Amino acid sequence: MSDRPGVTATYLGRGLPRPVKALGATSFLQDVASEMVYPLLPGFLAALGGGPVALGVMESAAEGVLALVKGAAGRWSDRAGRRKPFVSAGYGLSALCRPLMAFAATPLHVIGLRVLDRVAKGLRTAPRDAMISDSVGREQRGFAFSFHRGLDHLGAAVGPLFAALVLLAWPGDLRRVFLLATVPAIVGWLVVQAFCAEPPHPAAAVARPGVRATLPHGLRGPLFAFFLFSLGNASDAFLLLRAAQLGFGAAGLAVLWSGFHVAKWLASAPAGRLADRLGPRPQIFAGWTVYAAVYLGFAWAHTAFEVVALFVLYAVFYGLTEGAERALVVDLAGTSMGTGTALGAYHLATGVGVFAASLMFGLLWQEVSPAAAFVAGAALAGAAAALLAITARRQRTV
Repeated sequence: MSDRPGVTATYLGRGLPRPVKALGATSFLQDVASEMVYPLLPGFLAALGGGPVALGVMESAAEGVLALVKGAAGRWSDRAGRRKPFVSAGYGLSALCRPLMAFAATPLHVIGLRVLDRVAKGLRTAPRDAMISDSVGREQRGFAFSFHRGLDHLGAAVGPLFAALVLLAWPGDLRRVFLLATVPAIVGWLVVQAFCAEPPHPAAAVARPGVRATLPHGLRGPLFAFFLFSLGNASDAFLLLRAAQLGFGAAGLAVLWSGFHVAKWLASAPAGRLADRLGPRPQIFAGWTVYAAVYLGFAWAHTAFEVVALFVLYAVFYGLTEGAERALVVDLAGTSMGTGTALGAYHLATGVGVFAASLMFGLLWQEVSPAAAFVAGAALAGAAAALLAITARRQRTV
């Protein structure tokens, strides 16, 4: 009985300032909109005459642009001394893409709008994370980041269910789904406008004019570890493909995917509180170890029960790492560079790694075996965890 108020307070974000809660609500709404659209895009693109090559071009261009804009936007917000204009523009541009997708007439239109949506995401991501960091003290940083990520995952669980309900009412009407996805996207943008005041920036949060954005020595090793890990962090679509190979049909995959996002939401906020108590680095190490175990499990899984158990464990990995990684980056940036710049460097490092990861994973899957691809991902996670531990030891001896 005594634990329930604490659990409730954690999931409601009690003690967090209003901008953090508002950004969490906005991410929830934006992900409802995004996940109403994204699972339907491959079929929509094919219906307009775009085949696998068009799909590959779309996703490669989208991920490449996303990584580059993420890396730059944090620095831009430091130079401007403001976060909200970038966050507002990013969410607003994404909201604009939703109704335009409903009127796409060619594969090129779909590809262009998908890339534009990724530009919008890149524009807001590092400044939004910096706004979260600016709004809280160090003792709440892990919780604030994880609370936000949890609501993002909850929106990703709800979005496909809404899309399924629309398609049950209007079978095959994908354009109607895209139009209706505009509603949560616009509401999310309005939440930013109404409830996200520009937080006061600590002295170290904003880059000073004329100062180069040089990475602190203590941040370089962890950033390389993040990059190394992301090289093995292939698209979760491969996990769904593996589940399909092991007997999950279309309906089962939809339920599995939605439940996976719910599990990520459940894991995120409590893990953020834990990171604030124990420190982010040990939690990242634990999370990457869990990731390696999950990938090894997928390499040799044979039953549906094993797949479900691995997805639950995989959700724990997300909870352990997402908030803790951002908190560690801000901690290590210290006073030598702007918060937005440091977070932009983090998003660039992980984005470039993820861009290459799925290509390498797919090639290993096709040319060798699915097990080989999963083992390689686990090995890279293990190497990244070892590097993170080494950097921590070196910093203690300096």
